Parts: sequence; C-alpha cells; structure tokens
Amino acid sequence: MVQDKRLILLVTESNPQSQLFADYLRQQLGCSVSITAPGTAWKPRDTNDVLVLLDVDHMADTTMQAWQSRAAERPHTSLAAFNLRNEDHGVETLSCMHLQGIFYRDDPLPLICKGLSTLLEGHLWMSRSLMGRMLEFYRQHQINAYRPACGLTQRELEIIGLLGSGASNMEIADRLFVSEHTVKSHLYNIFKKIDVHNRLQAVNWARQNLGAPPPLTARRANGE
Repeated sequence: MVQDKRLILLVTESNPQSQLFADYLRQQLGCSVSITAPGTAWKPRDTNDVLVLLDVDHMADTTMQAWQSRAAERPHTSLAAFNLRNEDHGVETLSCMHLQGIFYRDDPLPLICKGLSTLLEGHLWMSRSLMGRMLEFYRQHQINAYRPACGLTQRELEIIGLLGSGASNMEIADRLFVSEHTVKSHLYNIFKKIDVHNRLQAVNWARQNLGAPPPLTARRANGE
C-alpha cells in the first residue's frame, strides 16, 4: 500500500477528463492526487515523496524545463511525462529532460498505475527498447561532442547553449544585452542551419552535436 503522505501531482489542464483520471489514480493507488495548471507556481506541501506527472499535450518546451528545475530543487521528488505520441517522441523528450518515467497516449490505465507505483517506489519506468535507444544516444553524444558546429557563429552557439538551459527569448535577450527581436532572428538562422523546426529539436541537436555550451566569458567578443 502506498503511504498516505505520498503525492502524485498531475500538471495538466483541469477538465472533466483529467478529474476522472485523478479520481481513478486515487482509488487504484491509495495516495493523494492533485491537479495543477502547467503555468502555476508550485508550492509543495509537507509530503514524503512527490511524483510530478507532466502532460506533454498541454505544455510548451520551456514550461517543461521550468518544472524540471523546480523538481530538481526539492528532495524526494521524481519527474515523469505522459501522453507522449510514441517511442521516437520519448527519445526526443528524454534527450532534453531528466525524467524517471515515460507514458504513452495508448498506454492502458492498469499499466499506467503499475508504472506510477514503480516510480513512487523510487525506480525508473520506461521500456527496455527506449532505454537502449537512450544509451545509444548518449554514446553518440560523446562521439560527437567535439565535431564542428555546422557553421554556427559564436553568438549562435551562445544562444543555443542558453536555449538548452530552458531560457526564454526574453531571458536570453536580457542575458546577452540584445533585443528580443535579435534573439528571434538568431534562432531563425540557427534552426535553418541545423535543419530543425522548434526549440526542443534544437536542444536535442545541440546535445548530440555540441556537448557543453562554450564558456560565457568568451562569448561577447564576436558581437551579434
């Protein structure tokens, strides 16, 4: 039996469907289940263990990364995501997020409950094939860490590094003392050069091909 003080925090839009899902989890797992909107400032209660379950259908990339930062600051907190499309989506998400669990849109409810129980016990929940693909991803990451940066300028390398930290366009602009319009122009050029279509894909590409971002102290020399 799961201890009463354990909490599953569903980060999703509150609607009849999510309420039914929360009620089902309470009945099946015997623990507290709360729903909070993705943009809410989370103030954790006095619970022993918290499992934060992110609904990828209702969250922007920057919002997911913000929740990751919050979870990392709180002891005894694990992070998982649900409503992923397929295993490819799982690989893409795991390459940018430190998640302990992955659930897909077509997972049956009993399987989700089994996975959540496993996560509350402190274990990982993801398929062997997904874990194998992530091991290969990190192996390639080590191989590619020192490859040329595909024509990216020093400023573009700086911006993609800040992007990987979860910074918004405004935060990047403030950090680099440029306008938000300048940041958007740089991102447009970056996406075109590395052939990606969104921020998550860009972060994924950077982690595969660039390794750690270049030092901040060396970045201002080349201007915009």
